[in-house]
Amino acid sequence: MAQQANTANTVLFLDHSQALGGAEYSLLLLLQHLDRTRWQPQLACPAGALANAAQQLGITWHNVPLPRLRRSPLALWDWFQSAASVARIARQSGAKVVVTNTVRATFYGALASKLGQRPFVWYMRDFWLGEGQPRYPQLDTFLKRVICRRATAVIANSAATAQHLPCSNVTVVPNGIDLSRFPPNTDGTSFRQTHNIPPNAPLVGTVGRLRPWKGHHHFIEMAAILATSQPETHFVIVGGQPFGEAGDYLHRLHQLAEEKGLEKKLHFTGHLDDPTHALAAMDVFVHCGDPEPFGLVNIEAMATGKPVVAFSHGALPEIIKQEKTGLLVPPYNIEALAEAVGQLLQAPQRRKTLGQAGRQRVTDQFTIQQTAVHVSNI
Repeated sequence: MAQQANTANTVLFLDHSQALGGAEYSLLLLLQHLDRTRWQPQLACPAGALANAAQQLGITWHNVPLPRLRRSPLALWDWFQSAASVARIARQSGAKVVVTNTVRATFYGALASKLGQRPFVWYMRDFWLGEGQPRYPQLDTFLKRVICRRATAVIANSAATAQHLPCSNVTVVPNGIDLSRFPPNTDGTSFRQTHNIPPNAPLVGTVGRLRPWKGHHHFIEMAAILATSQPETHFVIVGGQPFGEAGDYLHRLHQLAEEKGLEKKLHFTGHLDDPTHALAAMDVFVHCGDPEPFGLVNIEAMATGKPVVAFSHGALPEIIKQEKTGLLVPPYNIEALAEAVGQLLQAPQRRKTLGQAGRQRVTDQFTIQQTAVHVSNI
């Protein structure tokens, strides 16, 4: 464990992940930009990519495994043991508050705060207490109510997320990005060269973890429609499986692309740690998954000056301003999605205007500096 920092205003963040997903990237940015005159952040999580990245930022790290809470005789014991470890770390570090960054971490953090007699803040970045809509919605609501009562404060990353919480003490704080990572006029030439995309071909892309709810199959269906009317267009799917999820989704995507005759027009890049140059290479960014609690990549696309076309559900209407920074279409309407993208491909000046307005919206509303200030004041 790294050397302890000044504990006068220590805040202990808790995350269950070993890998880096959207919630973890957002957390790392927050840890980096919190006002150090008020808060000294520390992190408790398992060993892995998140822990390594935090230590590179100079964040004190505590190694705490937070196993999945399965239905087994040992589940309660695992829960208590890990929660007791977090409580001990909170006492030893002098943490004034425990902040939980993921759903699984919240179950441990809620108990740890009680054992350690510390307040805890529930940072909720998802609609549900599991991935996808729960089989038993009443149980999901009941458990949320229990956590709400235990939490000193609740932060939701969007109004859409807040609407799923039966809490009276919710503050909406949108995710933010570091604009310095997305300088204007970033060159996407090298990305096109790496992935054999013609330099002057229109390019439509999407970015996201390869999971069915991210909607890559919708993207391929949209691409098939567009390819008939604008055959010079190429398409790119940026994403992999950083959490090592099992399943044959990637195989099914390749199979669908082959069925649609897109083998030479659709490019799969796999997981990229930094999608900036991929976004810069695109002419239009598309988001066509299930409802998102936030959808950070849409902010990143707007920061690179790209117009966004997306389904109008979840938090996306809070991010994308219709006809100002992008186009929203009815959810799961693939024909409308293809039509909107096609309109933008045929209107370069309109793309530029929407893209410039998108970057300005990120500058005004979605920087990590703004997010850090809001979190610090809760």
